[in-house]
Amino acid sequence: MAEQRVPNRWLMLGVSMVGQIAGTIFVNGAPFLIPYLHLERGLSLVEAGTIAAAPLTGTMFTLVLWGVIVDRIGERASMTAGLAIVTIGALGASQSDSLLGLGLWFAVGGIGAGSTNSASGRVVVGWFPAHRRGTAMGIRQTGLPLGVGLAALLVPNVVKAHDLFATLLLITAICAVATVLSAVLIVDPPRPTRSEAADLGHLDNPYTRDSRLWRIHLASALLVVPQFTVWTYMLVWLIDDKGWSTFAASALVASTQLLGAAGRIGAGWWSDRVGSRLGPMRTVAIAAAATMLSLGLLSGTPLAIALIVIATAVTVADNGLAFTAVAEIGGPYWSGRAMGVQNTGQYIASALVPPVVGALVSGRGYGFAFALVSVFPLLAIPLVPVRGEHTRQPL
Repeated sequence: MAEQRVPNRWLMLGVSMVGQIAGTIFVNGAPFLIPYLHLERGLSLVEAGTIAAAPLTGTMFTLVLWGVIVDRIGERASMTAGLAIVTIGALGASQSDSLLGLGLWFAVGGIGAGSTNSASGRVVVGWFPAHRRGTAMGIRQTGLPLGVGLAALLVPNVVKAHDLFATLLLITAICAVATVLSAVLIVDPPRPTRSEAADLGHLDNPYTRDSRLWRIHLASALLVVPQFTVWTYMLVWLIDDKGWSTFAASALVASTQLLGAAGRIGAGWWSDRVGSRLGPMRTVAIAAAATMLSLGLLSGTPLAIALIVIATAVTVADNGLAFTAVAEIGGPYWSGRAMGVQNTGQYIASALVPPVVGALVSGRGYGFAFALVSVFPLLAIPLVPVRGEHTRQPL
């Protein structure tokens, strides 16, 4: 292995999180425009949900490609280029004078945001040793709920107080700062040369020798459905169904993301302690199914607020566990692609959530939609490949 500068691993984690947060604010800020598009612009929930899904769609179609790029050119270059594209997408959306143009620019930005998933994940697993990797990845994965929380706090309030242009310009500035930080501070983690990797078997396709990857991908795609249902519709549910003000609803959504962040860190720490990523993941799936079913059945009662707050923590706790397991199984020359495939499945499910759940809500109500969503984590439980798990693979 060639000698290289060894940076502070916590700085690498911090910069990776900033990039993940910026990409998340862009991609997940769009769903928080649903109340504005639905209640102010007069779009149906299905139409507003379709526009909100555009960034997710752009990300979904390019995640594997970004994984290949990260495997080939490294983490720093990939993440910097991707965040630059997100910045362009946000700026273009701010200049758009049509809903079609808004959706198209959202898709462009979503394409760039796909880079942060594989690149930032590989920075973390590359610089942290195996016995700390679960906790570190759990901290890194808090970039998602923290980004969602910031988006929930900023997007609906800025668009209500000012306009869509000001909202998107603010997101552009956030993404531009993250681009510069990635370019200046990220150092690619070390990995074996291709000849060394060939001798160790790291160049072999892990999908041909390990069925666990496909099972993790499928289970994670199912588990992301309740997560994105809560993220997408909690705000509009509080405003439209519970009669909360925009400020109060967005403040609760933002604050609950802290619980989600704590859940991811706790799950990662737990996985390091027990030497297993997948055992805790299956437990989270059981808890997610129970929580969403309870929320659906009790959505018309005072307990519903507490249940949806609990759901914001429970439904996100599995992400870091699955992501770490995929990276460890994939190895140094396949983990980028493996994480790309992992996130592609999740984003396919995520992109379908806003319009499909919107149609369920419009037809049968929020309670029915929440209860039906509990089926997805229930199906994920037997798919999690706990038996025969081997963690702490060298990267």
